[in-house]
Amino acid sequence: MALRTVREIGDPILTKKCKEVKEMTPRLKSMIDDMFETMYAYDGVGLAAPQVGVLKRVVVIDIGEENGSGPLTLINPVVTEQSGEQTGSEGCLSVPGKAGDVTRPMEVTVEALNENMEPITIHGKELLARALCHEIDHLDGKLYVDLVEGELKDVEPGEEEEQ
Repeated sequence: MALRTVREIGDPILTKKCKEVKEMTPRLKSMIDDMFETMYAYDGVGLAAPQVGVLKRVVVIDIGEENGSGPLTLINPVVTEQSGEQTGSEGCLSVPGKAGDVTRPMEVTVEALNENMEPITIHGKELLARALCHEIDHLDGKLYVDLVEGELKDVEPGEEEEQ
């Protein structure tokens, strides 16, 4: 496993749509392991492949067992249902030192493949719903800063919640 460089706002790769994953390869498995290591090293709760320079539809999320979900690997994730609404502060490892209020669904259902390329369905509420939407947006070349209501705020490192 290795730490990967997190791409930051202004890097054109963050605005590109990612390609669907067709098969699990040793290289892809290694990238997923690296993504988890990188996410944890930067105290994030989610990381999408384009944030480490790879245009593949892969995200990793870990909001913590205390929040109802441990580590998740999602390949080719798609939001199939959403309901309700929540507005809260979001940050992003690709937009360091900033946070802003974003409205997201309160609950989402996501269909994806796991690291074994098996179909899975994830039902997320609150923080998990926010993290799922935030990371899936990355796969379509969207950053949370485009959804911020009001102004971006400066925050101390580690203070922003990476969704």
